[in-house]
Amino acid sequence: MTITIADLFLILPVLVLTGTAVLAMSAVAVGRNYPVTAFITVAGLLLAALSAVTLMPGTNQQVTPLLIVDPYSLFFTAVICLSAMFIAVLSYPYLEGLDDDREEYFLLLGVATVGAVVLVSSNHFVSALLGLETLSMSLYGMVAYTVHSQKADKYPLEASVKYLVLSAAASGFLLFGMALIYGQTGTLAFASLTDLSESSLGNGFSVVGLLLITAGLAFKLSLAPFHMWTPDVYEGAPMPATTYLATIGKAAVFVVLLRFVEISEALALAGILTVLSFLAVLSILAGNLLALLQQNVKRLLAYSSIAHMGYLLIAVVASYYVEGRVGIEAISFYLVAYIIMSLGAFGVTSMVSRSDCERDTIDDYRGLFWRQPLLAAVFTAMLLSLAGIPLTVGFIGKFYLFFAGVEAALWPLLAALIVGSGIGLYYYLRIIYRMLEPAVSPDQSTMSPELSFGSYGVVLCLSLLLLGLGIYPAPVIDLIEAISTYV
Repeated sequence: MTITIADLFLILPVLVLTGTAVLAMSAVAVGRNYPVTAFITVAGLLLAALSAVTLMPGTNQQVTPLLIVDPYSLFFTAVICLSAMFIAVLSYPYLEGLDDDREEYFLLLGVATVGAVVLVSSNHFVSALLGLETLSMSLYGMVAYTVHSQKADKYPLEASVKYLVLSAAASGFLLFGMALIYGQTGTLAFASLTDLSESSLGNGFSVVGLLLITAGLAFKLSLAPFHMWTPDVYEGAPMPATTYLATIGKAAVFVVLLRFVEISEALALAGILTVLSFLAVLSILAGNLLALLQQNVKRLLAYSSIAHMGYLLIAVVASYYVEGRVGIEAISFYLVAYIIMSLGAFGVTSMVSRSDCERDTIDDYRGLFWRQPLLAAVFTAMLLSLAGIPLTVGFIGKFYLFFAGVEAALWPLLAALIVGSGIGLYYYLRIIYRMLEPAVSPDQSTMSPELSFGSYGVVLCLSLLLLGLGIYPAPVIDLIEAISTYV
């Protein structure tokens, strides 16, 4: 298929992101300048988001067999680019005191975002794998970025190697599953599974292939029992890399999973629904119960993310039983809510940390309300939203998921959601309680580094989104209802 000028215009966000990465790399080659590199990255991400928003109305076209450019992919392209921009802004003060080269971090962040955007625009296994590996390769570097620092506070090399080895194993599962499907259908398009009548092989090939693909994607989403890497990698990675991994890294993979199961009608094959239901219940219970044992905030949020991915799987299963797009709408809204909540929570932890001194234990936040009341208020709002408290975007998202489950009569899964949410409320409130306590040492009373104006702007913007969409979510819900028809 020949690519035309019109096709290039449709993939403008990808081209802008790629150009941003090349420009940042060229700027580093000419002369290292940390503020300039950061500015180029932030400006490029903002421009890519604006181009996606501009293209969204009325765009629905296949660009080569690999990419689909429609309002749904463009919506999440804009969400991913804006989230990456926020992470870049939060990363600037965190890395400012790093005793090593700092500019390449923004290059890695830009390349990872290219992979995430390709991933959400995929309706073909080849483009999905290319996007996934581009994202993963960049994340390996981001996780290990402070490895040469003499003052690195954590263990980035251990975290990166663990993520690399297990991610390679997950990619092997994905490739083997894709090979089985290709052997049966002769094509790698997601839609290849919709008509198996002409295949000389039995459906068993497709079922095994789908189970292998599910296992690979479950690792990327850190669904139980494929979650063992998550707390260690989250804890060992620098805070900005953990933030990216927990938000964009999860959302992009879940979008491609949703598009795959909808286009391929994979849920109609025997056993797939049972496997997804099992993964959902296990992830919800394991994530929430293991979070109870944590004294480290990053590990606690890691186990929390496992539970949230389990919540999302409930809506994936519900989408098969419910006519209409309720399940897809619930997933889309909850992904947006999850990105806002996680970005805000990790944003506050980034602001009170720096590359040589991360404040990531629960006791480190003792007395934060009396020293930094604004940050404590933002952190409290994010944690309450993660718990699903009313007047926050997390409550609306969880209610949407619950509604989809009720429509599909998934009572065991809904019971797991209710129990998991109740458990989650305890460990979120534990952090809030610590922030209200008085500080016990002079070190804790002066724990906050110099904070930048941009970081304050980011967390305040996220707080406004959290409360605004929690009180009046109708505009975003209407938009998601409109774009969900393209999945």
